[in-house]
Amino acid sequence: MPHNDLEAVTSAGGASSIAQADKDRDLVFDPQSKSLEIEKSKAEKRFLRKLDMILLTYGCISQVIKYLDQTNINNAYVSGMSDDLNFTGNELNYFTTYFNVGYCIFLIPSQIMITWFRPSLWLPGLEFVWGIFTGCIAACTTSSSIYGLRALIGMAESSCYPGTVTLLMAWYTPLEMAKRIGFYHSCQAVGSMLAGALQTAIHESLEGKHGLRGWQWTFVINCIMTCCLALLGPLMIPDFPDKPNPLAFWITPVDREIAMARLERFKRVDVNPINLKTFKRTLSNPFLYMAIYIYVGMLIAVSGINYFQLWLKSLTNPDGSKVWGISQLNAIPMGGYAMQMVGIWCFAYASDFFRTRWLIILIICLIGIPSTVIMTVWNVPNSAKYYAYFILFPLQSHAPPLWSWMSDMLPTDAEQRALIMGISITMYYAINAWSNVLIFPAVQAPHYKYGWPVCLALWVTSGLVVCGMRVYDVKVIRPRNYRKAQEALEEQQVATAQYVSAGDAKDNNVMVRTNSVN
Repeated sequence: MPHNDLEAVTSAGGASSIAQADKDRDLVFDPQSKSLEIEKSKAEKRFLRKLDMILLTYGCISQVIKYLDQTNINNAYVSGMSDDLNFTGNELNYFTTYFNVGYCIFLIPSQIMITWFRPSLWLPGLEFVWGIFTGCIAACTTSSSIYGLRALIGMAESSCYPGTVTLLMAWYTPLEMAKRIGFYHSCQAVGSMLAGALQTAIHESLEGKHGLRGWQWTFVINCIMTCCLALLGPLMIPDFPDKPNPLAFWITPVDREIAMARLERFKRVDVNPINLKTFKRTLSNPFLYMAIYIYVGMLIAVSGINYFQLWLKSLTNPDGSKVWGISQLNAIPMGGYAMQMVGIWCFAYASDFFRTRWLIILIICLIGIPSTVIMTVWNVPNSAKYYAYFILFPLQSHAPPLWSWMSDMLPTDAEQRALIMGISITMYYAINAWSNVLIFPAVQAPHYKYGWPVCLALWVTSGLVVCGMRVYDVKVIRPRNYRKAQEALEEQQVATAQYVSAGDAKDNNVMVRTNSVN
C-alpha cells in the first residue's frame, strides 16, 4: 500500500475513557515512527500547555543556571581572578579540562541511574551539590583547589542536560519533540549571555563590598540561585508517566491517563531501566558512531569562540591602551550568545517546518567553513575577525536537529536514544578535556596556529559524515521503519475489521493521513 495514500479505521475499544474519547478524532499516521498521532482534544491541549509551563519551563531555567555556573569561570578569569591569584599560564584551559573530566566520568552513570531512581530527587539533588561547590570557588586562593572543585562541579552538572532531555522524551511525543529540544537547548546561550551580564553588573555594583572582589561575588550569587532552584525540583519534576512523582501536585490522575494514552500510541508507555542488553544493542548500531562524530566534531569546530574574550582583551589602541575595558569584555560576547539563541530557534523551526534534519546540519557545516578559513589565515582586518567570531555563535545549533533525527531513526527505543545521547556527550567532554589544551594553548593567545586549521577540517569532515548518515538513513533505516509502519497499520485494520463486525463501525471510523519525514 503506498505510504502517501494510507487510509484506515482504528480503535477497537480502549479500556480507559481517554482511549474511548480518542476514537472520534482524526489520526495522523507517521510511517517513520510507525505511530498514530491523534488530533488533540481540548483536554490534551490543556495537558500539553501544563507540561510546557511547568516541566519545560523548570528544565529551561535549570539549564540556564547550569550554563551560568559552567561558564562563569571565564568571566571571572578576565574580571580580576587571574590577577588576584597570580595566574600566569594555562590555568583557564585547565579549569575547563578538569570540569570536562568530571563531566565525562559521571555522565553515563547518571543516565543509567535516572532510569533506576526518581529523577525528581536525583536531578535536584545533584543541582544542589554543584551549587554548593560553585560557591566554594569564591574562597579559593590557589589554582589547585579550583581544579578539584571544577571536577566535582562537572560530575554533578553532567546529569542536567541528558537527564532533562530523557524526561522530555518520556512525556512528549516524537512529533512534539524538535521545537521543545530546540527551546531547551537555546537556554545554554541564555546562561552564557547572563553570565556576562551578571559579571558586568556585579563588577559595577558589588566590587569590594564586604571584602570580596567582584569575581568572588559572582560565585556566591550563582550558588544562591542554584540552591534555591534545586529546592523546587521535587515539586516541579513529574518523574515518568507510569511512575509519577507524588510530590508533583500539578500532575492529576486525568493528566497521567492522558499521558499514558498518548505514549501508548507511540509504543512508549514507560522508560525501562538501562541494562547490558541496551548497551549491546546500542554499540552494534552504526548510527551511534556517526552521531558521535557529528556531535563532537561540530562542537569542537566552534570551540574557538571560548577564546573570543582573550582576543578582545589583546586589542590595543595606537597609544598602547586597551581597546576594551572589563565591562565591555563581559558585555560584547552577549551579542554572540543572543545570535546563538536565535540561530538555535531558527534551525530547529526549519527542521520541523521543512521536515528535514540532515540538510539543516549540513547547512550549518557549510556556513562554518568560511569563518574558520578567515581565522586560519589570520592576517586579515580585525573586522573580518569580528565577523568570523560572531558567525560561529549561531552555529552551535546542530544538537536539536541531530537528536530529532535520532528520534526519527529510533522511534520506539527510548533506552537506546538515551544511551546514544549520553555516550555522544561523554565523548565530547572526554575529547574536549585534552583537545583544548593541545590545539588552543593559552600561551598562543590570541593567535592559535593549530586550533583554527583543526576546526576547518572538522567542519568539512562532519559535513561528509552527515551525507553518509543520510544515505544510511534512506537505504537502511527508512525501509525498515516503513515495513514496521505497514505492519502497525495492518494491525489497526484487522482490529477495526473485528470491531466493525461487532456492529459499531459507524462510531469508530476515522481517517488516517500520512505525515512523512524527509
